[in-house]
Amino acid sequence: MPKVIYVGADGQEFAVDAVVGESVMATAVKNGVPGIIGECGGNASCATCHVWVREEFVAAVGEPNDMEEDLLDLAVSERRAGSRLSCQVAVSPELDGLTLDVPPVQP
Repeated sequence: MPKVIYVGADGQEFAVDAVVGESVMATAVKNGVPGIIGECGGNASCATCHVWVREEFVAAVGEPNDMEEDLLDLAVSERRAGSRLSCQVAVSPELDGLTLDVPPVQP
């Protein structure tokens, strides 16, 4: 089972086992990770699951599509090179150890 590591704004880490094929957002919500709200339930319509993918995982996670790009522009926290909506990132075996920073504020 791949592990996903969420790092809060305060530096606290939440390492959770994830199910392959499930979104990184669903994994966070199911495991009570603070700061990942997922108001729209993973339908890419709110940006309340914005995360910053650590540099070493950016290529493996891939680029956001056009709709996600638009939503990221509306995110409250600053947009960075590794910004993604966690509802649009599917867990895969290749992402074992995926480390994400959770912004201090979501919309």
